[in-house]
Amino acid sequence: MKIKIRTITYTGVLLALLLCLQWAGAQIVEPTAKQLITGTLVNCTLAVSVLTVGLFAGVTLSVISPILAFLWGIAPNFVTVLPIMIANTIFVLLLYFLYGRKTKLSWRQPVAVVTAATAKFLTLYFLVVQVICNLAAPHLMGKKIGDTVVLAPPMLTMLPAMFTWPQLITALIGGTVAIFLLPTLKKTIAK
Repeated sequence: MKIKIRTITYTGVLLALLLCLQWAGAQIVEPTAKQLITGTLVNCTLAVSVLTVGLFAGVTLSVISPILAFLWGIAPNFVTVLPIMIANTIFVLLLYFLYGRKTKLSWRQPVAVVTAATAKFLTLYFLVVQVICNLAAPHLMGKKIGDTVVLAPPMLTMLPAMFTWPQLITALIGGTVAIFLLPTLKKTIAK
């Protein structure tokens, strides 16, 4: 796959925007507000990247975003980084293939956002809540990698709260905001 310089440039700009948004979100003290605001902005950026620049940009940001979230203290633990990468990638892939290339609103656009947001939510629920918190918890509890505790008892309460309904809400709102931004963004990019 040949990637154009323009695609790499726009991906870099969106990555810089994502970095700024996640840094700003990390400054929010209240955990629920931090998750809802930052999650919505990240999902909007992911949707905009895949629907304006393309699949390369969407997947790149999907993979880098959870790493940044962990480094900024937004992601609660490094065991959630891979599940978030997977869920973000599913989100952008579904948007890319279901959304279509039309700039006017159509039935495909809301269906794509709802499907992608639901798939992201279900993926995170399964991987974090069911696999990490239920199946793997007895094996990970109290284990350390270096100085970092892999899974501590408070996380078994915190992770299910973070990786259920808030994920669906932030993906739905972020995707919806992206739909309304797309006509303007596509005109700007076309110039």
